[in-house]
Amino acid sequence: MKERATVLCRRGDRILLVARLNARWALPGGKPQCGESLRDAARRELLEETGLACGHARYLFRIAGTHKLHHVFLAEIDADATARPANEIAHCARIDRESLGSLHCSQPTPLIVELAFDWLRQPRLVPGVIGHDMFADIAA
Repeated sequence: MKERATVLCRRGDRILLVARLNARWALPGGKPQCGESLRDAARRELLEETGLACGHARYLFRIAGTHKLHHVFLAEIDADATARPANEIAHCARIDRESLGSLHCSQPTPLIVELAFDWLRQPRLVPGVIGHDMFADIAA
């Protein structure tokens, strides 16, 4: 199963989503390069896809999707920073999380967002998800 560093950027209940041309909306992220840590991959992918520099990437949890193992990070971004599509990304948008159901999103995106918001409300191991406490070292 391929590994992916998946980045959650939020402001209140709004989250940053990206989309390639004629593709579904998804959370920013991608696979680590050879020898690159998952945390560094999360920071790099966010910068490459949106132009946003991440001060700190907090590892939340990992969850298996259909074809990928998502390592989910919460990115701390300057409040005045604006996402701009770059590289393969054609669109960036901050979406109210309640609107996710009406968007054409990648399959794991709505689940990852809900689990992340649940976890942030009450940090704990989420059922069906491998929690960060046991695996924080893999993201270092």
